[in-house]
Amino acid sequence: MPSSCHVVTILLLSPCRHFVHAVIVLLAPPHNEGVVVTRKDARDVEHLQALGREGRWHVLETVASSKAGHIGGPMSAMDLMVALYFHQLRIDPANPQDPDRDRFILSKGHSAIGLYSVLAMRGYFPVEELATFDHGDSRLQGHPDMKITPGVDSSTGSLGQGLSAGSGMAIAAKLQKRDFHTWVVLGDGEIEEGMVWETVICAPRYGLDNLTAIIDLNGLQQYGWTASASDRYDRSEPMGHVNLPAVFRGFGWDVIEINGHDYDEILDAYAAVDERRGTSGKPTAIIAHTVKGNGVSFTKGTFKWHNGVPTDEQLATARTELLIDEKAEALA
Repeated sequence: MPSSCHVVTILLLSPCRHFVHAVIVLLAPPHNEGVVVTRKDARDVEHLQALGREGRWHVLETVASSKAGHIGGPMSAMDLMVALYFHQLRIDPANPQDPDRDRFILSKGHSAIGLYSVLAMRGYFPVEELATFDHGDSRLQGHPDMKITPGVDSSTGSLGQGLSAGSGMAIAAKLQKRDFHTWVVLGDGEIEEGMVWETVICAPRYGLDNLTAIIDLNGLQQYGWTASASDRYDRSEPMGHVNLPAVFRGFGWDVIEINGHDYDEILDAYAAVDERRGTSGKPTAIIAHTVKGNGVSFTKGTFKWHNGVPTDEQLATARTELLIDEKAEALA
């Protein structure tokens, strides 16, 4: 271990007092060098929308090429991640390990191809490298691996763990008096995991106003109960019958509800997080109402496209609907 780092162990007692979680936080000494701020001062919603379409195309094309991968979840979270990486996060792709960078954790790690598509567009590695997705010697495995993939802040894939890791990062920032913010995207099926709620309970006790959880409320998981009349899609919604905003508020979180595909609402929510950071004493939960597989007609709103491999005919349909050829003509 480098001499510039040390380890702090924080013990969190679960509310039921049955067991203790140990969060190991690797800290570097504080310094005054600032991270490159890449956030735009002005909104360019049309540009973000175009990036969202491009990111969805990369998801479909890559999964088709690799013959494996998830599609519905990456496409429901795409606009949320595009807005983070191209407008909100204080990051520098040329220096992905800068200690003062904002952190991002994709807790629903099976949606990794969505994150990789955004990272590639943002410049962490070449877009062409997406073609190696899920290959044995690739840096882009089926679930994010922080040891090999530039821009990945936490290895995820075992569902329910990302918010705990994010809380550890937020605590580390407080202890080191650093200004970085930690953002965690969770799936609505994923938050059925009990570990999520232990962190939801604990985070307000530590005053983590530098932590934001974004719930990708797309209404579908891989399987699920038979849909009822009140459900939006072809399976019962994992959290569709729960008042999530009231639950998070009850545990002491600030809550913002948005349309997770409306960039103005997304950016307004991120701006509100900035305003509260360092002053509210509360973590923030953004409840993003999204659509699984959003952006393409045949993947939208059906559990069957949680994962799957598009055919050549389906790729042609997606290419048209995502305006990929129009972009190519504009660049020619």
